[in-house]
Amino acid sequence: MARRRVALTVALPLDTGPFGPFPLVFGGGSIGGLYAPVSDDEARQALKAAWDAGVRAFDTAPHYGVGLSERRIGDFLAGKPRTEFIVSTKVGRLLVAATGSVDGAEEFYGTPALSRVRDYSRAGVLASLEGSLRRLRLDRVDIALIHDPDDFMSAARDDASPALADLRSQGVVGAIGAGMNSAAPLTWLAERCDLDCVLVAGRYTLLDRSAAECLFPLCRQRGIAVLAGGVFNSGILADPREGAR
Repeated sequence: MARRRVALTVALPLDTGPFGPFPLVFGGGSIGGLYAPVSDDEARQALKAAWDAGVRAFDTAPHYGVGLSERRIGDFLAGKPRTEFIVSTKVGRLLVAATGSVDGAEEFYGTPALSRVRDYSRAGVLASLEGSLRRLRLDRVDIALIHDPDDFMSAARDDASPALADLRSQGVVGAIGAGMNSAAPLTWLAERCDLDCVLVAGRYTLLDRSAAECLFPLCRQRGIAVLAGGVFNSGILADPREGAR
């Protein structure tokens, strides 16, 4: 099997927060066909290697391969004791039947014939999570994150966050938060919403530490756990050869 780049997420602080004792998290974007098609067998081998190495936390989203990542993680975890692993997924994109070719859409390849529709409404959040639970073959997720609401900040605050808070109170999700590639809008949401955690991707690395300037002090003040995603900047720091991302 060719080597596949798997995103690494680090939970900070390491001993507390929604990921509990699991400081390293398997990022499910790559097994959704990010940048190149990935077979079911390749995905299973990657997940097995992570499990055998002691990884027990898995982050995914409907966006990753239009549900392909969620389905593969759900298939892999099926039959494993529910208390032995943690799953995080996201809301903000609904999956609908595609009307044309989807190969390569948003840089995902080898995916089902589905398209993404942005929806941060309460109804959209409920529908998104219902679909995720079905693909993951679970009755609850440990973490649900508002995904990339850069152009929908008011809806994220006024609709998506309260909807997730209600699901948290019902036990359908264990913790709620937001996941973005920019620190400033995450800080804006953390100031205005009752979040348990934030996932900040690519903004706390050896190349970019901007999250430490504005976001981390607020999270420390408010007791919000931080998940640092893509800590190798999508792999460029792990293997900086020609053509690396």
